Amino acid sequence: MKNTIKIIVFFMILLGSLFIIPNLSNAATQVNDETSLNEAVNTADSGSTITLQNDITVTKPIVIQKELTIDGNGHNVVGDNSWTSTSGNQTMFTAQFAEGKLTLKDINLKNGPKYGVQSYDGATVILDNVSISGFKYGGVLANGGKVEVRNLHLGYNGTGSNNGIEIDKGASATNNPTLVMNGVLTTDTNENAIRVAENGHLTDFTITNTSNTTNKVVLSGDKVVLTDKDNNVIAESNIPDKATPNVDIQKLVVSLVVNDKTYKIAVDSGSTLTEDMLKSHIDVSSGYTVEGFYTDADFTTKFDFNNTITKDTTIFVKLSEVQENTNNTTNTVEKVEKDNTPKTGIESYLGIAVLTVLFSTTTIVLMKNKNKKG
Repeated sequence: MKNTIKIIVFFMILLGSLFIIPNLSNAATQVNDETSLNEAVNTADSGSTITLQNDITVTKPIVIQKELTIDGNGHNVVGDNSWTSTSGNQTMFTAQFAEGKLTLKDINLKNGPKYGVQSYDGATVILDNVSISGFKYGGVLANGGKVEVRNLHLGYNGTGSNNGIEIDKGASATNNPTLVMNGVLTTDTNENAIRVAENGHLTDFTITNTSNTTNKVVLSGDKVVLTDKDNNVIAESNIPDKATPNVDIQKLVVSLVVNDKTYKIAVDSGSTLTEDMLKSHIDVSSGYTVEGFYTDADFTTKFDFNNTITKDTTIFVKLSEVQENTNNTTNTVEKVEKDNTPKTGIESYLGIAVLTVLFSTTTIVLMKNKNKKG
């Protein structure tokens, strides 16, 4: 009996160890400086997670050629001021080739001589609650690889003009770039939030939008267009002549010109517009109202809402100042006051009748009493 119990205990311990060992091997590696971060990247098994314990300053690129998750735990990775070289690969984080799959999670990338992160030649980069700002070339580079946006905030990146997510293909890359929109993209500067490179090496690129994404990147003519959840256009980027886009959503852009401001909406080709729909996409100052929608800036030809939209269209919005009618307001008040104090009507006659009956009854009673005494 005792031997049976020992055998059972032995197998229970053995079974438990089979569950514990994989968990230990997949446990997150914790790092707190550049040295420990680079060591973890180099030695971690594919599929591992590296977790930051505090803010880290780095002085050189971090290249990844395996599947890794770097969990910033809300911390910053900051490029050192002495990191000034702009030759070669000077991107802060690079996933490269088909073996490279980098997930950046809950992390803020700040300052560097080129890009914050890139996917190079077949690699995949997933951005999940990531903020990127202060990089001289751009925030994100899809360089012949795939970039998936789950939750990304872009600050100002670039020199001179902003450069958020760049779709490109380097001279040595053999794969075409892909951008997958699968969540939320916010940006401090709309200029070039999504930019298609014009270096001549890019011949084909792909953009896909998942069913649950908030922001979409769509094709409109010779532009790629970033939209919000209400189809308002956030940013547009020209497509170079040599580049062929493969985009799963195609739209047309309707521009609403209101005085010196222009609102843009992405709509389906062949759709019709309504006044209420257009009004929902513009802001009208207090004291003004929309008088009409026109096809010209001089407001001579009204826009025909029966026509379908078959090309990019500009509509001019005419506003008029709201005039307050103080006389009507006064007359309404006076009417209410008069209605509350009626001078004639059934109620008045009813009161007089009641008083008459009471007076007559009292008189008859007094006369009868007088006759009895007599």
